[in-house]
Amino acid sequence: MCPTFYCLSRYTNGMKKILIIDDDAQLAKHLKMYFERYDLALESAEHPDDGIKMIDTLKPDLVLLDVMLPDRDGFAVCREIRQKSTIPVIMLTARGDVMDRVVGLELGADDYVPKPFEPRELVARVQNILKRVQGTEQAGEVISYGPLSVDTHQRTASLNNEALQLTTMEYQLLQLFVQSPGKNFSRDEILNQLRGIEAELFTRSVDISVSRLRKKLQPLDYIKTVWGAGYCFIAPREG
Repeated sequence: MCPTFYCLSRYTNGMKKILIIDDDAQLAKHLKMYFERYDLALESAEHPDDGIKMIDTLKPDLVLLDVMLPDRDGFAVCREIRQKSTIPVIMLTARGDVMDRVVGLELGADDYVPKPFEPRELVARVQNILKRVQGTEQAGEVISYGPLSVDTHQRTASLNNEALQLTTMEYQLLQLFVQSPGKNFSRDEILNQLRGIEAELFTRSVDISVSRLRKKLQPLDYIKTVWGAGYCFIAPREG
C-alpha cells in the first residue's frame, strides 16, 4: 500500500508520466481520470518529501507543483528539484500576487497555472511544454563556442569541460542564444519563445535569469546587453 501517494501504475506505451505534488487528494483523483483522455499518466504525492522521492523512482516527464504544501512551500520544493534535475515544472498557485508567480519562474519553474483552473487549460500547458522538450531532444546537437559547450539533446551545458548547474530557464536561455548568435532578442520575445505565457508580467524574470546565467559563464562575456532592444549572444563558434 502507498499511504501518501498513489501506487505507480503500469503505463501504456507512449504515455507521458506526470507527477502532481499537491495535498488536495480529490484534485489529484479528478485530474488523473481527465489526463488519461490525453494519454497522460498522472501520479500524485500529497507531501513534498514523497514527491521528491517519486521524482527519482517514477522519473516523470513533468511535475505539477502546488505552492501551498504541508511543512514547506512549493518554492522551497522547486528549489530542491532544481538542485538535482532539469525536469519541467508547472507551479499551481491559488495566490493572485504576480510576484509570487515571478518567484516561481525565477527558481526554475517552466510555467504557472492559477487556481482554480480549467483542466483542459492545464493539459494544454503540459502538452506545450512536453512538445518543446521533445523538439529540442529530437533536433539535438552539440554547439561549442570556445570553452563553452551546449548539448541540446541531453539538455546540458559545460564550461571548460565542467558541467554547468543551470535552472530550466537558464538552460533554455543559453540554448536560445547559442542557436541564434548575433540576433537581438527583446525580453518579450525571449519569454514568448521559451514559455508562451503573458510576457508583460515577467520581463523582470528575464533580466534576473540573464544576470545569473552571465555569472555562471564567467569569465566569458558572451551575452551582451543591447540598450533599448534586449540581449544578444556574441562569441566565436567552433565546430
